[in-house]
Amino acid sequence: MSRLPLIQPETAGARAAELLAGVQKALGVTPNMTKAMANSPAVLEAYLEFSGALSGGVLPAAVRERIALLVAQQNGCDYCLSAHTYIGTELAGLSRDEAEAARGGRAAEPRAEAVLAFAATVLRTRGGIQDTDVKEAHRAGLSDEEIAEVVGHVALNVFTNYFNKAAGTDIDWPVVRH
Repeated sequence: MSRLPLIQPETAGARAAELLAGVQKALGVTPNMTKAMANSPAVLEAYLEFSGALSGGVLPAAVRERIALLVAQQNGCDYCLSAHTYIGTELAGLSRDEAEAARGGRAAEPRAEAVLAFAATVLRTRGGIQDTDVKEAHRAGLSDEEIAEVVGHVALNVFTNYFNKAAGTDIDWPVVRH
């Protein structure tokens, strides 16, 4: 059971209701994570803005979902692992095997593998990467823009992982455990 109440759109305050309506319109559902975040409209808005901005970047959806799966696995966040397994396989075009491989930082495509290797380094070092890590990402074909976005996606997913673990958010996706 969630530690924070799940704010229902029909009983939310004005700002939270507006944000939750936007989530519903965009996704066709209002996930429990956003309902829990609605306890603080500032938190929900920060998540939506950060996520929205990064979704307009250069990394394709399937790569973004791979990063999310890697981070969720490493952080032991079953809510995010469940959500991103569903989103990755049902919406972003990953196969079940690709989603499973991403959890372990692996991908058959060299570019996706390079992204996951760099993301794993960012996560493992808590952002304390070295010059050699950036040079290795460049050698693997990643641009500076892609490198910057990988860092952004790792940070976004750490945020959602920590939020959902702290809130004990009830999983409303097909359940996947780390």
